[in-house]
Amino acid sequence: MELASATWTDVDRAARRLLVVPLGSLEQHGPHLPMDTDLRVAAAVADRACAGRDGVGVAPGVPIGASGEHAGFPGTLSVGTDALAAYLTELGRHASRDWPALLLVNAHGGNGPAVEAAVSLLAYEGRRAHAWHAAVPGGDAHAGRTETSLMLAIAPDTVRLNEAESGNTESTADLMPRMRAEGVRAVSPNGVLGDPAGATPEEGQRLLTALTARLTRAIERAVVSD
Repeated sequence: MELASATWTDVDRAARRLLVVPLGSLEQHGPHLPMDTDLRVAAAVADRACAGRDGVGVAPGVPIGASGEHAGFPGTLSVGTDALAAYLTELGRHASRDWPALLLVNAHGGNGPAVEAAVSLLAYEGRRAHAWHAAVPGGDAHAGRTETSLMLAIAPDTVRLNEAESGNTESTADLMPRMRAEGVRAVSPNGVLGDPAGATPEEGQRLLTALTARLTRAIERAVVSD
């Protein structure tokens, strides 16, 4: 059930076992990808994994997260970790009136601390709250081949391949101290951490299928049985 297009009577009549909330960000993704890339990925995976599942509702995605590390690029918007954690906690408290369980589907790494803080507090309060993070093992860090392939599969019209260019390809572990201190722009003037070269919609579909399978298993663990 897509909550945005449902009526309250639709929700009232339906089985309610789990509410899924996609989380993204509004931040630079290099010169070739849209700033809402993370939300598009989270929503696409959530829609596929939840399709046809009785008792599972999908809320509209949270479009702005904790993206302070990208603040050096025009257009990026961020509410920070504390505000996002408070928002997700209040959202979870309110959702628990109608849904016995909550699953946050997060596709932006910077949201991680806020997500975990909210889930931990909600669980401490006795609510069933879970988180799932859309990480791709072995994928590059930001706006490289991984995310470019995913976006070619999800929303190809938004990808500007003619403007795609390599960024800093050093390991994230090596770059992290300076990024934390000075932001992404200090280590990558174009905002890319990785190299989008070789990205294809076919690779994107494979990645999307793998992510959907992982989220499906998380949903099966989180859903509340009658």
